[in-house]
Amino acid sequence: MVPTPSIPKAAFWMALSIASFLAMSVAGRATTAELNVFQVLELRSVIGFFILLPLVMMSGGFAAMRTQRPVAHIARNVIHYTGQAAWLYALTLIPLAVLISIEFTTPIWTAILAVTFLGERLSRPRLAAIVLGLIGVVIIVRPGVGAVDPGHLVVLGAAVCFGVSLVLVKSLTRTDSVVRIIFWMLIIQSALGLIPALYEWRNPPLELWPWILLIAFTGMSSHFCMARALAYADATVISPMDFLRVPLSALIGWLLYQEQIDAFTAGGALLILMGNLLNLQRKAPQPAKIAAS
Repeated sequence: MVPTPSIPKAAFWMALSIASFLAMSVAGRATTAELNVFQVLELRSVIGFFILLPLVMMSGGFAAMRTQRPVAHIARNVIHYTGQAAWLYALTLIPLAVLISIEFTTPIWTAILAVTFLGERLSRPRLAAIVLGLIGVVIIVRPGVGAVDPGHLVVLGAAVCFGVSLVLVKSLTRTDSVVRIIFWMLIIQSALGLIPALYEWRNPPLELWPWILLIAFTGMSSHFCMARALAYADATVISPMDFLRVPLSALIGWLLYQEQIDAFTAGGALLILMGNLLNLQRKAPQPAKIAAS
């Protein structure tokens, strides 16, 4: 059964998703300082699978995880795994706030793809929310002021992958449960990352395990909550809500890593907040129609 569209419910699940993503950023920086990116991704997927098992059992067991759309699941997870690997690698190269800011070119790709392939409408309020958010991101990053860091290009590639992945998840929520989507994410990404992880495997030190467990939990919970949010609202509604990660990541960078917050960051964050408020004041959307193929 497709849930009744609800902006408040979408916002609630999106808030949990944002909190999970922020915690994952901190855990990702701690783990990639010691371990290979592919090993971190593999540990995240394998441990996340066992964390998800109680929900799988409550949802009907493994039999209920069967899907009629294996190709869509595989495509989504190959693209998403590529984006996640690029994102974690960039986390070792550039400040957290800059990384998250550049990542937020994702709504551009999400909006274009959602309109093209899902038949969603890019209304004026949605467009205004996206534009305000992107202007805020540009103000924070200020491209052209300094030399382009290779990490910027890596994150940009990740953003394209995330945009494609988000649209595929929205499509999957129309036929598959959230638990089933996350189940196949963890299975497929565990298989994808096994060989690259083993290539440079090293036993994690004992003090790193709390961070590994945190990135495993938030890696699962962030996507579970994101998928729940997408079940209640269009992808073009969800993406601008996610802009709040930019100012919040800047705050975390300042508190934990002494990364400074300047007037540009504050001004950009204000525009992002305005865009989100505009987006949340819209009336609940009607269920989107699937574009004719």
